[in-house]
Amino acid sequence: MAQQTIRDRLTDALAFFAGQHTVRCPHPGCIVRIRYRGVTPAEAKRLTAQATDHTHH
Repeated sequence: MAQQTIRDRLTDALAFFAGQHTVRCPHPGCIVRIRYRGVTPAEAKRLTAQATDHTHH
């Protein structure tokens, strides 16, 4: 997983408490992240796949 700053971790925690899910690209140095809330399981799976596939961004 890419090195996260304290600010990144804090905003992820705040989003979590607001009912949002955050998925980050695991590629080192990549800053792509997708947040979602209130989506179907199929849409959550699609968004997770999009965020974690570094070849698409």
